Amino acid sequence: MTQAGDKLPLPLDGIRVLDATHIVAGPFCSMILADMGADVIKIERPRTGDLSRARGPFIKSDDGRETSSRFLGVNRNKKSVSIDLRNSRCKTAFEELVRNSDVLVDNWGSGAFQRLGLGYDHLSKINPGLVYASITGYGDSEELSGPYSNRPANNLAIQAMSGWMEITGDPGGSPQSVGDNIGDSIPGVWTALGIALALETRRKTGHGQYVDMAMYECMVSHIESNMNSYMATGSNPARSWDRLATAGIRFRAKDGHVVLAGLRTEARMRDLWKLVGREDLLEGDTRYLAGPGMDGQFYLEHIIPAIERWSSEIPKFEVAARLTEIGFSMGVTQTVADLANCPQLEARQMWVDTGDTLGGVFRGVRTPARLTACIDSPAEAAPNLGQHNAEILCTLGGMTSEEVSELTTEGAL
Repeated sequence: MTQAGDKLPLPLDGIRVLDATHIVAGPFCSMILADMGADVIKIERPRTGDLSRARGPFIKSDDGRETSSRFLGVNRNKKSVSIDLRNSRCKTAFEELVRNSDVLVDNWGSGAFQRLGLGYDHLSKINPGLVYASITGYGDSEELSGPYSNRPANNLAIQAMSGWMEITGDPGGSPQSVGDNIGDSIPGVWTALGIALALETRRKTGHGQYVDMAMYECMVSHIESNMNSYMATGSNPARSWDRLATAGIRFRAKDGHVVLAGLRTEARMRDLWKLVGREDLLEGDTRYLAGPGMDGQFYLEHIIPAIERWSSEIPKFEVAARLTEIGFSMGVTQTVADLANCPQLEARQMWVDTGDTLGGVFRGVRTPARLTACIDSPAEAAPNLGQHNAEILCTLGGMTSEEVSELTTEGAL
């Protein structure tokens, strides 16, 4: 183990990232880079900024000011430059920022920066070492163009297109989305990885490259088990009680629900019935002892109710603990409030406290990569819109303070 006084620097220390992204997918990506030590400069539109700045729920101060919790949650450890890239002087300054940076990330949609004259072909001439990552719904490379390439995308559209909704929900019901915006955050993680890999290639060769990230493909890559099943059997995986019972079963406790995995052998079933006081089920109907190939409908109508006669009188964490003691893999269905007060997450230091830009504190979720030999990630508050205009544009952007003042008056900054 590395001693406290001998901590290593964070892996992206010295890397400068221009973060021309908004909402979730791009900001989530650049937040990971910032947490890992990169100097992230958020490029925003003047006056409005990142669209998520205007989306609640809001944190409000006593004097009536407010700030978006959605924005705070994925924009810590960044600086903000508000700049109108349609303005010729601002465009020149942006090109100077590119010249002095390592990475550019955008998620404004297929061809958006190309239409501004700021596509990869142009910017790579300014900075041959530039790693330019673009997050779009279906990809943005001409040589990999497909029938959906020009379609816009969002979290729900991508969850639907990538197969997630068809395998989520109760059998016989409608397809369901996963309850958070994983259609954005998963592509954000993959883009951060793609950038790190491209930087490693640049370290070896000196050459940057375009990193073409499609939200659709990122989500399809996470439907791996179902895709593997289809490739092996030719059968389309669908929601069914048989499949749910094979993966694990959910049942009620006194104060919530518990999930049990591993009911795959007769021996395990016997252990279960002994624990819950149903030794009477050890003899007779063999379906109460079924392992692989179990009847999902029988589980739903008979086995789960039999377990619930015991579990529904006991708190969920106690149910999980007692079943864990006899060798089952258990989980408890937790609310977001449960997570916010979880002793395991607290012990693992999964929370990061930053400022909320209103004089208070905002608690966010820490990037889970644990580089145990490195110094701690920074914990700076998300920036106010244009907070670093003069600092960045008068150094890296080649502007004078007079130009910054004039362009601010014009509304271009």
